[in-house]
Amino acid sequence: MGTKIDQNKQQKKDTLLKTAFHLFTTKGIAKTSISEIVEAAGIAKGTFYLYFTDKYDIRNKLIAHESSLIFKKAGEALAASGITNFDDRIIFIVDHILNQLNENQALLNLINKNLSWGIFKNALIQNTEEGVNFKHVYDQMIQESGTPIRDPEVMLFLIIELVSSTCYSAILYQEPVDLVSLKPHLFEVIRSIIDAHRRPIT
Repeated sequence: MGTKIDQNKQQKKDTLLKTAFHLFTTKGIAKTSISEIVEAAGIAKGTFYLYFTDKYDIRNKLIAHESSLIFKKAGEALAASGITNFDDRIIFIVDHILNQLNENQALLNLINKNLSWGIFKNALIQNTEEGVNFKHVYDQMIQESGTPIRDPEVMLFLIIELVSSTCYSAILYQEPVDLVSLKPHLFEVIRSIIDAHRRPIT
């Protein structure tokens, strides 16, 4: 009986997340109210507050949810790829994520405008509902590389900031070049960041 109740709760939460995503990406967050979200979802307003404190909370959880799914897909593709070199693994994950965002530009828009390191860290450095623990995957990749990485969380932060800040314009506006043209430059800089974190600070 408890399992059925849990399933119903999760279904309502998922419906609210999907509805909020649709409204946020079509109308914008500022122009979307909680009343509109619950009405479109067909769920009582009181139920909304069982899962979220306000529309910014559902925005944050929505971004965390979608981000973790993106990394989960990239991680599964990496596992199937057979790639063993650490640098190549990082590039593979970045490439896979960029291709996903290129195919879902509404999500890219939402993430780029609202993603903070805190939300990202909550989604990917900690355990998530989807069972993705990116910190575990990342730490394992470093361990398997056989080369110690200085300040691995800082390195990850730098790569994420670089990718998000440069690829938003390339995907949505083809500025300064399109994504395909940008990738070789981007990957070269990512390799430089990784290489810099293999060396001690002098």
